[in-house]
Amino acid sequence: MKVVSLEDSEQPTRGSAVTIGAYDGVHLGHRQLIAQLRRLAGERNLVSVVVTFDRHPATVLRPGSAPPLLTDLDQKLELLEHCGVDEVLVIHFDRARSEESAEDFVNEVLVRRLNARLVVVGENFHFGHDRRGDVALLEAMGGSLGFEVISLEMVDVEGHGAVSSTVVRRLIAAGDVAGAARLLGRAHEVRGVVVSGDRRGSRVLGFPTANVAVDASIALPAEGVYAGWYVRAGTGPFSQATLHPAAISVGRRPTFYRDRPDAQLVLEAHLLDFDDELYGERAGVRFEAWLHPQREFAQVDELVEQMRIDVAAARATVEAT
Repeated sequence: MKVVSLEDSEQPTRGSAVTIGAYDGVHLGHRQLIAQLRRLAGERNLVSVVVTFDRHPATVLRPGSAPPLLTDLDQKLELLEHCGVDEVLVIHFDRARSEESAEDFVNEVLVRRLNARLVVVGENFHFGHDRRGDVALLEAMGGSLGFEVISLEMVDVEGHGAVSSTVVRRLIAAGDVAGAARLLGRAHEVRGVVVSGDRRGSRVLGFPTANVAVDASIALPAEGVYAGWYVRAGTGPFSQATLHPAAISVGRRPTFYRDRPDAQLVLEAHLLDFDDELYGERAGVRFEAWLHPQREFAQVDELVEQMRIDVAAARATVEAT
């Protein structure tokens, strides 16, 4: 898969089949649309292209209320590569881009840059300044500019309705990582760097943990204890990472900070059957199942006993996946 920007992209001489969107999470709905795009591109001998952005448009348009991201840009590109598209055009999204009219976007990106012959989008697709562009506008412009437009219905998943990034975020925020996985087609994974914490896990509790610092823009699940995987990338690419089963905690360590409601939210992973130095390495945390909410214990011994139970439950869960 080729990743290009507007500045270094070359117009496909045989034309392209294009889809456009934030593609946050690259969920099942996104994947089905891209599969259709690839099929049609193959039938028509066109280059399949996904047009996306280097940041979520909402971070520019409404930074105070932008949704948490399901994937950072690197993750999104990895997932799109797995979808098998020929090319991804990543557009830098800033205030000037947000004020561009839908018509100018079509002429600059679809026509001049991509030589589009087919555009495939969801039925509720909107774009351009104030989201004034829609499927009807694309169809009208396509008729005179030489591209066809196909709009697809949203994908439904039993029990959840239409698949969207918004629904996935809602499930993750509620701690329903299994429900989110059904819509994503994979377990939700966050990434960061292992940093030094209180060093209490090994010394006091007997359960060493990797404290993974995740960017504040990324969607973390609700505070609680989870079963899942630690994705160890180290200094290499995540495509070559190794997986280690883990018991995972997202919370503010209420047993030790009961008088600190403003305590920092911490993501910690205890790797099962593992003893190695992790500080400073790049890592991911993959959430498979919710175990229970965060709990405050009167005594450290009670916490340790619960952690033993959690480790056993995490082991049983990941072995069953």
